[in-house]
Amino acid sequence: MSEKLTRLNKYLSEAGYCSRRAADKLIQTGRVTINGKVPEMGTKVSPEDVIEVDGQLILKRKHDHIYLAFNKPIGIVCTTNTRVEKNNIIDFINYPKRIFPIGRLDKPSEGLILLTDDGDIVNKILRASNNHEKEYIVTVDKPISQTFIERMANGIPILDTITRKCEVKKISSLKFKIILTQGLNRQIRRMCEYLNYNVAHLKRVRIMNIKLDVPVGEYRELTEIELKDLNTLIEDSTKNYNPSTYKGK
Repeated sequence: MSEKLTRLNKYLSEAGYCSRRAADKLIQTGRVTINGKVPEMGTKVSPEDVIEVDGQLILKRKHDHIYLAFNKPIGIVCTTNTRVEKNNIIDFINYPKRIFPIGRLDKPSEGLILLTDDGDIVNKILRASNNHEKEYIVTVDKPISQTFIERMANGIPILDTITRKCEVKKISSLKFKIILTQGLNRQIRRMCEYLNYNVAHLKRVRIMNIKLDVPVGEYRELTEIELKDLNTLIEDSTKNYNPSTYKGK
C-alpha cells in the first residue's frame, strides 16, 4: 500500500490540474479536500482516495504518451546519444521511460525544453513553417541600442538567408526579450554576432503556450489544459520535418 501513496501536490500535477507549486497554494488555502476533509501540507494519497478542488473531482489522467516541461541547466546537451555525450539530457533527467527532446537548446543556454515519446507532436512543433512562437530572454556583452533592437526585429542575414521579422523588446541596458518563429542553427547568437554583440546568457522562457515555471534542473508533466491548447495550436501543422534545420539557440 505504501508504494501507491503519492504526495497530494504531485497527484494534482500528474492529474494535469496544475503545477506542484500551484497545488501547494491550493492546499494551503483549504481549497483541496481528501475524502471530504481538508488535509495538511505534505499529506499523501492513495488511488482509493477521493480528491477534490473546490468541490470538483480530480482524477488521474490516462495518457498514451508522456509530455514533460524541463528547465535545462547550462552545460546539458540536448541529445539522445548517451554513449557519446556524458552531460546529455536523457541521463540527467533519468526518466523511467524512453523519451526524447523536442528541438534543442545549445549547451551554453538554459531554459524550457519539452520532452516526449510522441513522435507525431515533435514533428508538428518543430516544423518551422508552422510559425510556432518561442520566447527567449537574452543578455549581451554591451549596452543595447535602439538600432540593435530594430535590426534584430526586421531581419538579419545569416546562414544564406534573412531571418524572419520578429518581436524584440529591450528589458534593460544589457538584456532583451525576443520571440522567434524559426529554428535556425544558433539563430540568436548568430544574429547578435552579426551586429557585433556577444551573448552572455540565453534563456528560453516559453514555447507556444507552455511557460517556464519550474526551477533549473527540474521538470513537470504538462497539464491537461496545456495539452489541449497545444494541440489546438498545432492541429493544422504539417507532420513533415527536417531535423537538420533545427539546431537550437
